[in-house]
Amino acid sequence: MPSRGTPHGSSADRGCWLARRVTTRLKRQHAPVVGTNCGGFTLEAALGVRPNSIAGPDFAGWEIKQHGVSNLERPHNGTLTLMTPEPDGGWYKDRGVESFIRTFGYEDTLGRVDRLNFGGHHNVGSINNRTSLGLALVGFDSVRCRISDAAGSLDLVRADGTIAASWSFAKLLNHWRKKHARAAYIPSLRRTGEVIAYSYGHKVCLGVGTSFELLLGALDRGAVFYDPGLKLEHAASAHPKTKRRSQIRVGFNNLPDLYDTFEYVDIRLPS
Repeated sequence: MPSRGTPHGSSADRGCWLARRVTTRLKRQHAPVVGTNCGGFTLEAALGVRPNSIAGPDFAGWEIKQHGVSNLERPHNGTLTLMTPEPDGGWYKDRGVESFIRTFGYEDTLGRVDRLNFGGHHNVGSINNRTSLGLALVGFDSVRCRISDAAGSLDLVRADGTIAASWSFAKLLNHWRKKHARAAYIPSLRRTGEVIAYSYGHKVCLGVGTSFELLLGALDRGAVFYDPGLKLEHAASAHPKTKRRSQIRVGFNNLPDLYDTFEYVDIRLPS
C-alpha cells in the first residue's frame, strides 16, 4: 500500500523520503523548517547547500531547481520558479513592501481576517484583473529580440503610469547569468501527514547555455511571467507582519526555450 499522502502509482512508494529541513547558515547542520512548500530547502539540505548563501550556482557548478509534481514518473509539467529577485525600483523600493501591499494588494480571498495579499500572474502586455497592474519591458526590441537600451527595466505598471515595482536589466542580468548557465531541474513529490516529507525523482532535466536575451524574449512572449506571493498579516495592528516573495516563473513546457541545449536525463541509466 502507498504511504499516507502518496499518490498511487508513484515510484516514491518504493523510494526514499526526506523530512522537510534546511541547512543552517552559521553551521552546516540540518534544522527543521516551517511551511508546506519546502522541497527546495530539503533538497539543498541533502546536498549540503545553505539557502541563498552564494550568488553563483548551488552545487558543483549547477543551479539546482526542484519543482513539485503529482507523479514522479510524469514529471514534465507544472510551473517552476526561475528566480526571486527583489525589485530595485518603483513604489516597492521607494516606500517599502508594506506600503506596496496596502496600495496595490487585496483582501485575502480565503477570508483570513486582517490579511492583505498581492499575487497572481502578471504578463507583459496584459493587465491582471485583481491588481490592475501589468508588466512592461522597457528597452527591449521584441522584433529583433535584443536589448535596445542597457538601462532598461522590467516594470510593473498601473494604467495611470505609476510604476509599482521595477527590476533593472542590470540586476536581472547579473542573477540570470550567474545562476542559470547550467541548471538542473529535479522533480519532487510531497507527502503530507504528521511529518511532511519529500521524495525526489530520477527523471531530471539539464539546461546548459543561455543568454539574457532568451529570458527577455520569453518575458515578452508571456512564456515567463511575474507571479509573486506577498502577504501582510495583522494588517490593522500596531505590528503588521510582511512576507516577501517576488517570483519570476515559467511553465515547464517553455523551459527548453531558455537554454542553448535542454536534455531529459534518467539518472538511473549509465551515461
